[in-house]
Amino acid sequence: MLIVIAYPIYYTIELSFFNTPPGLQIRDKIFVGLDNYVAILTSPVFWTVTSNTLIWTVGSTFISFVLGFACALALHRDFVGRGILRAILIIPWVISAVAGSYIWKWIYHSDFGIIGAVLVGLGWADRPPNFIDSVSTVLPSLIVVNIWREFPFAMIMMMAGLQTVPDQLLRAAKVDGANAWQRFWHVTFPHLRNVSTVTILLLAVANFNSFIIPWIMTGGGPSNASHIWITHIYELAFGRQRWGVASAYSVLLFLILMSLGYFYVRALSGNEQKDGSQ
Repeated sequence: MLIVIAYPIYYTIELSFFNTPPGLQIRDKIFVGLDNYVAILTSPVFWTVTSNTLIWTVGSTFISFVLGFACALALHRDFVGRGILRAILIIPWVISAVAGSYIWKWIYHSDFGIIGAVLVGLGWADRPPNFIDSVSTVLPSLIVVNIWREFPFAMIMMMAGLQTVPDQLLRAAKVDGANAWQRFWHVTFPHLRNVSTVTILLLAVANFNSFIIPWIMTGGGPSNASHIWITHIYELAFGRQRWGVASAYSVLLFLILMSLGYFYVRALSGNEQKDGSQ
């Protein structure tokens, strides 16, 4: 634990107080105090990347959860082919993220992409749209890919939660005259509140750390329009060799994720206390 977790955290925090010019080796780093943090917070790129990260995280988390919840409710009913449909919907989650990113990169391609070809063929567009080559459309296009990959996780979590809803309460509510919406809102949803909180927090943490999709599909471009914190940190460290600034970014990201982790642990502790009291 000390080697794998504690020392890297300590060294990252230490390195964030030093300047590491590309022409110098790391051992020749120059102490600059809080200058890296000041430079980050006063940089316009920081606020662009932060805005992208918030849009990416909130949009991906909310829509993935809602879509996964809807699929879980639909698959909770008995119908012919339910098992096959479950297996099909899980495919985006089990497929390699790298492979999925390259597939979607070709689907979005402005010259050879299938979406553009279909739109032009149907006469809905004069030319294939630039999904990931345009500043205005690149981030929403990446969010769509991220939702496609993440909603099966939310679906699985909510399907597991639905198994815990007591059937006798649903039948009693139906006998009392409650319609489908009333049974869902007053019986089903309260039993899913804890698992919903855990699922949303897990999705949010994963999206804050989501690297593969934006990096493979766009590399943060065009013009930083798809850079999020984790990809920007990677570019600063391994692209520009600005280890000190990248470490300062990493410390800020670490604090944010620790805050989310705190709420996640509280949610789990609340579930355990509730189960113990029952």
